[in-house]
Amino acid sequence: MSRTTRFMRCAPDDVFEVLADGWSFASWVVGAARIREVDGTWPQAGSQIHHSVGLWPMLIDDTTSVVSIDRPRAIELKVRAWPTGEGRVRLECTAEEGGTRVVMTEDATAGPAKVVPRPVRDPMLTARNGEALKRLAYLAERKVADSTQLQRVASTRQ
Repeated sequence: MSRTTRFMRCAPDDVFEVLADGWSFASWVVGAARIREVDGTWPQAGSQIHHSVGLWPMLIDDTTSVVSIDRPRAIELKVRAWPTGEGRVRLECTAEEGGTRVVMTEDATAGPAKVVPRPVRDPMLTARNGEALKRLAYLAERKVADSTQLQRVASTRQ
């Protein structure tokens, strides 16, 4: 199982603000090319994001669904990208001084990706997820910076 960690200069709630916006999924998930639909109940357990993965014109339409959520601590997802297979992704957020430690674990659970030996599969997932967490951090930290800037502007107008 791949395990990737990143410290983010924001609160766990800020990370979950991004995760709860299903339309932002393609902005931080490496390989997601576009979002076709987001269930109105996202990110409740059982809800789905309908996405496409790959590069145009070779796109694969599939879904990601929420297995469980404990906001703002953890979310577990079932990710699909057939014909390559399925996997489980878990993001855990732990508040620390100055921000949040986010741990992302992932492993293949079905399909051809599952037969790739773990010593080959894990480094590929870790590299991909390192970039995904970097993108997630940009989005979550930017929300905080934008909010702080708006508060400064509002306070100077009073």
